[in-house]
Amino acid sequence: MNVQEIPLTANNQFFNISLGERALNLRLVYRDTAGWIMDVRDSGGADLLCGVPLVVGVDLIEQYPDLGISGVFAVLSDDSREEYPTKANLGIGSHLYFVQNT
Repeated sequence: MNVQEIPLTANNQFFNISLGERALNLRLVYRDTAGWIMDVRDSGGADLLCGVPLVVGVDLIEQYPDLGISGVFAVLSDDSREEYPTKANLGIGSHLYFVQNT
């Protein structure tokens, strides 16, 4: 099992990343009461998945097996009382991981 922390900051961001054997574009935007939202695009910029809330302790893409992403996106928090990353702690106290299925 290959675990990779996706480097994030507490700012809206858009970046390219290789996860497993796949090149993807990730966009993370803070939307006030909705919290942090993630969009996933292929390397050509076509939307694969839009509007995924960052929730602690679940596989964010489990219900989308047809995406062809062989792994798990998971958010973990340093503080077990937090269910969602806050506007200020993304990448500091809340972390996004990709766990590649082997």
